[in-house]
Amino acid sequence: MTTPYPRDLVGYGPNPPHADWPGGARIAVNFVINYEEGSEYSVPDGDGFSETTLTEITQSTVPHGDRDLAAETLFEYGSRVGFWRLLRVFRERGVSPTIFACALALERNPEAAKAIVAGGYDICCHGWRWVEHYRLSEAEEREHIRRAIESLTRTLGARPLGWYCRTGPSVNTRRLLVAEGGFVYDSDSYADELPYWVRVGDQQHLVVPYGLTTNDGLFSRGGIGNGDQWLTFLKDSFDMLYAEGATTPRMMSIGLHNRLVGHPGRAIALGRFIDHIQRHDRVWFARRLDIANHWRTRHPPKG
Repeated sequence: MTTPYPRDLVGYGPNPPHADWPGGARIAVNFVINYEEGSEYSVPDGDGFSETTLTEITQSTVPHGDRDLAAETLFEYGSRVGFWRLLRVFRERGVSPTIFACALALERNPEAAKAIVAGGYDICCHGWRWVEHYRLSEAEEREHIRRAIESLTRTLGARPLGWYCRTGPSVNTRRLLVAEGGFVYDSDSYADELPYWVRVGDQQHLVVPYGLTTNDGLFSRGGIGNGDQWLTFLKDSFDMLYAEGATTPRMMSIGLHNRLVGHPGRAIALGRFIDHIQRHDRVWFARRLDIANHWRTRHPPKG
């Protein structure tokens, strides 16, 4: 017996469902703040090296295994300064982002946790720590999921209902999430511009795809050099989706990092992009959980 091919290369094909977003919106726009600072690989946490990913450091000159104090302070900038600047940009415009929350990071910054609760932002669990789950054994990953839920519940007063791994999941992640039983959706996919259902064992599980393209990670990967370039790319992406949304509404995810777009020359472009969107009608500024709940109601699994 031939083993079924484990990937879906077809998806919705040429006939995606009409999303039927609230208010007849042409597009659902979701902003995500990745809160990772304080949970990354570090020598003080016993990992044996300092994390430099998604920072201004493209190639560290500090020998691997030594403590990189410059890298540490780049992360610290994100939690000390960048996070608060991003919150101000969103508050001034009345937009609620989703928080991709690393549990240990928020444990280490109670003021940030307090602001997230006060703002009513929805939480998508970004792991116990900002580590690659595909490097974990199944038992280790199950424990990371358990610790993340317990920690965020204690820190924020409610358990997370969404999940997103760093970079990508392991082959066990989705099965472990379904077995845990408390998640409404995961975002461990970049495969579509609409939510979709997948079968995990004998259950249907909802996936709300994320995006690495419309993401400030482009700054650290050398794809863009200034805020205007990023703004132009975001506006072009939005404009095409908005035009297509006259007949085929979709969603747009914009991923942000405190230590990247939290710097002033980049954050100003974020504000201008939100201003651009707000000059359009029929736009749904949605929290990620709102999108998931809408899809579960309007587009339940078949069969």
